[in-house]
Amino acid sequence: MYIVSACLLGQNCKYNGGNNLNEEVVEFCKNHKYVTVCPESAGKLPTPRPPAERVGASILTKEGKDVTDAFVRGADISLKSCMEMARISGEEIEGAILKANSPSCGIGQIYDGTFSGTLTEGNGVFAGMLKRLGVEIITEKEKIKW
Repeated sequence: MYIVSACLLGQNCKYNGGNNLNEEVVEFCKNHKYVTVCPESAGKLPTPRPPAERVGASILTKEGKDVTDAFVRGADISLKSCMEMARISGEEIEGAILKANSPSCGIGQIYDGTFSGTLTEGNGVFAGMLKRLGVEIITEKEKIKW
């Protein structure tokens, strides 16, 4: 079973109320078992909501509000949900396709906290949790290899 960012499958959970529909990810999911996640929604952040980026160890909105606790809570809820779905279905988690650059799901590079579109090295909160568990993660920007 794979973990997939819900926004990549067209769920309107993106900060601005939209989605990041990706046809390659949709096609992949037609032939693979998967579970969708939106850690930000799971953390009870509203949609739409102010954009947020990592600033040091914190996640701050563009207005400077600290939403770190909601991001961590949502990542934890999402991880537990994925593990439970895998357990119930008797499936292994084979990998994850997550939204690039996101403060929740980005892997390798995330926005740098200046809200200028500039990237810096780092992982989103949820992606970091998966990485620590040894889950292979790619983003929608990469060729799906599974």
